[in-house]
Amino acid sequence: MMVLMDPRRMCPHCRAFITVKDRVCPYCNESLAPKQSGDSPGMFAGFIPHVRFNTMIILLINFGLYMATVLFSMNAGNEKAFLDIDPRTLVDFGAKFNPYLAAGQWWRLVTAGFLHGGILHILMNSWVLFDLGAQVEEFYGASRMLVVYFVGTVVGFYASAWWSPAVSVGASAGICGLIGAMIAFGTHSRTGMGAAIRSMYIRWAVYVLLFGLLTQFTDNAAHIGGLAGGFGVAYIAGTPGPQRSLREQIWRAAGWLCILTTAFCFLKMYLWFRLNTR
Repeated sequence: MMVLMDPRRMCPHCRAFITVKDRVCPYCNESLAPKQSGDSPGMFAGFIPHVRFNTMIILLINFGLYMATVLFSMNAGNEKAFLDIDPRTLVDFGAKFNPYLAAGQWWRLVTAGFLHGGILHILMNSWVLFDLGAQVEEFYGASRMLVVYFVGTVVGFYASAWWSPAVSVGASAGICGLIGAMIAFGTHSRTGMGAAIRSMYIRWAVYVLLFGLLTQFTDNAAHIGGLAGGFGVAYIAGTPGPQRSLREQIWRAAGWLCILTTAFCFLKMYLWFRLNTR
């Protein structure tokens, strides 16, 4: 006989496993919002599972910008733009480029994390982000996940700028920030599950860095910076507590600050783009 069971999810407050139908956690009696960390649902909330909401929005932005860079590169004469974006186009759209960073274009530390240099680049990063982003949202909640991803991206590209003059783009700095967050979770947790999570994601980090050593155009400085930034934020943040506590309100505010800062960076990129690509 087949027994049908309700799908499970994790309570963002006490981390107990509950069913997706629960509106109040039976273990900690906290109310459960449609999405993690109490963020109000956006216009796509009915179509995107709550545990992947931030992840899916980041992926949509990444693919939208990739198509924009492909079209721009094609118009500039690059016949293979769909497979490989030329560096000039990437710089125009906000890549990390040290001379422009030195000239005060700090916003490139953010915008570079949403650009990709080719179809394999974006597909590989998207594959990892789709699963890893959902896991971090599940463990840390939406607001902390956003802060981890933002700080991982910025610290990653800052490390890249310090280490290498090469043009650099990609979501991997933010992704490494998420790996760092999962290592931090395993470090905090004194359970067998915590030890297993820490061990697994340390292996992930080693694989990423080894892959960077074996390939010519991988930015390992951005990966190391992302790991450090994500680990630091997550270690300080911990996992979510009661939704109405001051601590959670601070992290929600930090999440919104990251969103607004990212939007401001893309506005700066757009204004610079209009001025310099006429």
